[in-house]
Amino acid sequence: MDTVAEVLKAVEERGVRFVALWFTDITGLVKSVMIPAAELANVFENGSHFDGSAIEGFARVAESDMVLMPDPSSFVILPWTDGEGKTARLICSIQTQDGDPFIGDPRNVLIKALDQARAMKMQYKTGMELEFFLFPLDQAGQPVLSAQNDIAGYFDIPDDPIRSIRRRMLSALSAMGIKVDSTHSETGSGQHEIDFQYAPALRSADNILTARIALKSIASKFGYYCTFMPRPHADLPGSGMHTHQSLHDTETGTNLFADGASEFGLSSTAQTFLAGQLEHARAMCALLAPLVNSYKRLGTSFEAPVNVTWAHVNRSALIRVPSTAPGKEYHTRLELRCPDPTANPYLAMTVMLQAGLDGILHKMPLADPMEETLMQGAPGRMRQLEVLPQSLDEALDALSNDDVILSALGPYVSDRYIAAKRQEFAEYNRQVTEWEVTRYLSRF
Repeated sequence: MDTVAEVLKAVEERGVRFVALWFTDITGLVKSVMIPAAELANVFENGSHFDGSAIEGFARVAESDMVLMPDPSSFVILPWTDGEGKTARLICSIQTQDGDPFIGDPRNVLIKALDQARAMKMQYKTGMELEFFLFPLDQAGQPVLSAQNDIAGYFDIPDDPIRSIRRRMLSALSAMGIKVDSTHSETGSGQHEIDFQYAPALRSADNILTARIALKSIASKFGYYCTFMPRPHADLPGSGMHTHQSLHDTETGTNLFADGASEFGLSSTAQTFLAGQLEHARAMCALLAPLVNSYKRLGTSFEAPVNVTWAHVNRSALIRVPSTAPGKEYHTRLELRCPDPTANPYLAMTVMLQAGLDGILHKMPLADPMEETLMQGAPGRMRQLEVLPQSLDEALDALSNDDVILSALGPYVSDRYIAAKRQEFAEYNRQVTEWEVTRYLSRF
């Protein structure tokens, strides 16, 4: 549905009683304002006013009045609601009282970046592989991380109720217009992956935002907890969000990354885009791997690389060029492998796009690919490679020194994002962990 009239008609015909207006703070947490369905027409016309002073990274108290403006194309009915509680969802952009886009709204930040690409006659498309864990809830409603009731390995068929949960998840996503390629068991006990179909970047970001809520809601109905935490347990692998990406001509839809005559099937546009992402990879990490816990995932397996390299076959590279079958060159894409599912999808796609565009604008040369398995490579060669940050604090340092990525976010968002994440890292450093007590208490 693309028009207000279509949305209002659907609300009436399908018996929707409530409408949830969703938006995110700068860290990517979903916020919501609920309105009676009867108020929706007024909200479309005048917006929904709210106090932004208490939202992470939003306004100071003196400028706290904000307005939510729903995007009619984002209308869906939440399939886990029905009857008297039937609820629809609209994703909102945020405006000031004067009607201007709020510079602290992550969705507006992405829209601005996409407009820049569109001015270059380019459309940015993405597709994500979303990994997560399902843990059973105990009698107190807490997730049991050590549970072994789902021991299915990579691509194994899980027992019920896991099969039923995954089917219900796919049904819910389909009902909300989110197209999925497939789902399967991952390497960790209780770990799963859902692969989303390619879509324009703004729609992809909206889909990830929606999926994170949908999967949690469905899991809870089965007595399970769905978590996107990058590494929830030291004995389990991490969860990532590998992101496939390409640029397309806005007039013809042609994949601008494809060139069947080149060695790796990459056009000059794709090569400079890739070079730009490698150039800004360390700074992007602060947005793509945004938690203290994210750095306990990176480097623990081939699926979570730390070396700033690219390759065609080598799955330990940061950016991989997946193979395309003859005649399928329109599928040419770049797979960025460091993001995890806790990233704010709007800010993540903003910095990925702007890093690539910087490479295109400056015609950055692309280094040779690193096809060998780096994790088993020669130590001398390993020492020559640039690596991703080893901690959130190091990633924030890299972000603070990268003018391109800071400019992509804008000073308002970048200043507040860095401040919030510095505080998070400082709180982490003040903790005394069980490991420290076990190791040091009896020794000293």
